[in-house]
Amino acid sequence: MSEYCDSAPGHAFHGPYHEHEYGFPVSDESELFERLVLEINQAGLSWLTVLKKRSAFRLAFDHFDVDLVAAYGDKQRQRLLNDAGIIRNRLKVDAVIHNAQVIRDMRDSHGGFSGWIEAHHPRTHAEWVKLFKRTFRFTGPEIVNEFLMSTGYLPGAHRDDCPVQQRIVAARPAWLRNR
Repeated sequence: MSEYCDSAPGHAFHGPYHEHEYGFPVSDESELFERLVLEINQAGLSWLTVLKKRSAFRLAFDHFDVDLVAAYGDKQRQRLLNDAGIIRNRLKVDAVIHNAQVIRDMRDSHGGFSGWIEAHHPRTHAEWVKLFKRTFRFTGPEIVNEFLMSTGYLPGAHRDDCPVQQRIVAARPAWLRNR
C-alpha cells in the first residue's frame, strides 16, 4: 500500500489513521468490530468517505458495543437506515447487526472475536476469505484483506521504508509473530 504511505501523512483524516491505527495489532472486541464495520461500509466507496463518517458510525452503532448492536431489532435498523450521518445501505446495516450476533457467540466458542481470529491464524488470504465468508456477511476478498491488514493479522499495511512500519514491527503484530 505504498501510495497510502505517500499520500496519508499530513492529511486531516488519512494521516491520523495511517500514523496510529492502520496495521497496528488490535485485540479489543469493540475495536475489531469497528474495523470490520468500517471496512464493510467502505465497499464501493472511498476510504475517505468512511473516515469522515467515522464519528457518526460510532454514535449510530453505540460505540461498536457488540452486545447492543447484536440486540438491534427493526426499530434500530430503521433508525440506522434513516441516519444521514452514516452509509444507509440495507445490506450493510443488516450485515453489521448479523455480524455482531456472530461475534457475541464467539465468546462461547473462542473467548471472543480476537480469540477466534487467533485460533485461525496464520492463514493465506484465500483461506481467510473462505473462513470469513462462511462466518460473516458482506465480507469479500478486499474487505477481508483490509480488515486483516488494518488489525495486524496480514502484512502489507505500510512499506518497509515507512516510519510507521518500524513502530508496527515493534508492536509485534500477528503476521510477524508467526513467521
